[in-house]
Amino acid sequence: MPATIPTEAQGPAAPDVPSRRRQIAALIGFLALSWSVSFLGSVPVRAATGGWYALADKAPWTPPGLMFTSVWLVLYAAMAVAAWLVWRQRRLPRRRALTLYGLQLALNLLWPLTFFGLYPTLGTAALWLALAVLAALMLTAVLTVLRFGPISQTAGVLMLPNVSWLVFSASLNLYAAVSN
Repeated sequence: MPATIPTEAQGPAAPDVPSRRRQIAALIGFLALSWSVSFLGSVPVRAATGGWYALADKAPWTPPGLMFTSVWLVLYAAMAVAAWLVWRQRRLPRRRALTLYGLQLALNLLWPLTFFGLYPTLGTAALWLALAVLAALMLTAVLTVLRFGPISQTAGVLMLPNVSWLVFSASLNLYAAVSN
């Protein structure tokens, strides 16, 4: 009996699924990359916490510092899992989606460097510049959700808390820029 070739009605042929070992390694890689960005971004935050930021006028709705750390660790993990889910989908175009993810990580790293790191040099101008970086980050995060969703609905949903937190962060950044 000859082998049958799937028709469009039957769906595509089985995707090229990475081995279990490769999938685990990729997940660990995505988590390591995300948490490395988180760690590098926290360096100027830790330096400013005992310095200028401790004396800055902050929004009344600013959560305690430990909450920021906890939320970002969870968000970076969710983003890593989302990227991994997209990476696993071999049959669908995912390059642009993962490129947006990489850009989002770069902007996530740039924001604390700008907000916390440049303030001692640029003053309030650094806070406005950081708000511009945050606006670009929010746009990139939304575009990432829109690219991830069709590839993996779960990946798109995993990215949504990040978008919400970025909007919240923008409110804190705006308050700081106006008040300091």
